[in-house]
Amino acid sequence: MMKIVILDGYSVNPGDMSWDGLKDLCQVTVYDRTLPEEVVARASDCEMVLTNKVVLDKKQLDALPRLQYIGVLATGYNVIDIAETERRGIVVTNIPAYSTDSVAQMAFAHILHITNRVGDYARHNRAGRWDRNPDFCYWDEPLTELAGKTLGIIGLGTIGKKVAQIAQAMGMSVLALTSKSAADLPSGIQKATLDDLFAHSDILTLHCPLTETTREMINKDSLVKMKRGAILINTGRGPLVNEQDVAQALQTGQLAAYGADVLCQEPPIGHSPLLDMPNAFITPHIAWATVEARQRLIEIAVDNVRAFIQGHPVNQVNGIR
Repeated sequence: MMKIVILDGYSVNPGDMSWDGLKDLCQVTVYDRTLPEEVVARASDCEMVLTNKVVLDKKQLDALPRLQYIGVLATGYNVIDIAETERRGIVVTNIPAYSTDSVAQMAFAHILHITNRVGDYARHNRAGRWDRNPDFCYWDEPLTELAGKTLGIIGLGTIGKKVAQIAQAMGMSVLALTSKSAADLPSGIQKATLDDLFAHSDILTLHCPLTETTREMINKDSLVKMKRGAILINTGRGPLVNEQDVAQALQTGQLAAYGADVLCQEPPIGHSPLLDMPNAFITPHIAWATVEARQRLIEIAVDNVRAFIQGHPVNQVNGIR
């Protein structure tokens, strides 16, 4: 029976789920976390490796001659040296589209928190704020109705389209920057240029991949093009924005708020400037981590391993055949 090692299983399955589907296919060893210097020793006698965020680069692949398969427990696979795996004939797979609904939900969790501040008022009231109020209600900042507002979406993949559907259900107009032709867009979504999005979006949300073109696409030059007092949402990748420039825009009021599930460095060793901003709301990269999404991830990971063992890999991201 082939051997498989899971290098960082805790982030996907901290104990509330089962790896039994894999155990029916191969001999499984699970580590909660693996340091870079531990990778080779832990994977040396295995034909297959599963990793979420543990890097497998050329140096480590050089030391793992038995390795035939790498399954990335995520959609993005930048932790793998793809060119080297192709040279060595190692199949690499990922987990596509498992968290679409969950990430779209998180985008709107940020939007609704910023516009309604439910968590803030609940916290204030636990401390007696409402008890002391002379009127039957109070609000400390303007409350915003989403119906009639314009949502700009950068990237109209599966997540972007789901976000658009939610926005439309709430009565919002939707503009999208996308490579798709206007004729191919879902009903009610208007194709727009980047400058159109900056000029017209009351809320701008990022759902594009991180590439050299999109890296820091939100910066001091683009932020000044946005409507003053707009809201920026990022559940995509941290480096889509220049964090210092976003913090400055929050300070000046150019941005009313920033809601993000991602940072440029995770965890934020050295402290992101956004963590000190009262109008920046940062969650710790958990949009993907609902029970339902993680269960789908594990099921797809098992299916990927099964298909590889049977000789017809699925969800393959490199050029090995």
